[in-house]
Amino acid sequence: MKHRIALATNDGLTVYKHFGQANEYLIVDIDGSGYESVERRTILPPCNEGAHTVSAFDAALAILNDCEAVFVGKIGPGASEYLAQHGIRSFEAPGVIDNILNKTIERKVLDRFGLAGG
Repeated sequence: MKHRIALATNDGLTVYKHFGQANEYLIVDIDGSGYESVERRTILPPCNEGAHTVSAFDAALAILNDCEAVFVGKIGPGASEYLAQHGIRSFEAPGVIDNILNKTIERKVLDRFGLAGG
């Protein structure tokens, strides 16, 4: 089963950004046998000096709405709940993107959490 995910990164190599501060995502299609980079997307970070609004979350969601999950360095409970309400799981997974993707495949993380793939 194929899953589309977003990884918060500015360098294309590591996930380290907080969801509220991330301005770039690597979009990846992943399944049980591997993964393929699809594109990079730029967003306006939804958090401004510790404050956020629903409209800022809505703008981020509009850019990430075809993704089943986001992988970020950190995410607060409000943002995590907002994404979950819109069908997007969030995972705190700072580190090297290749390692994150390989562990996600090996441990069947996306299948375990019941994410429906396309």
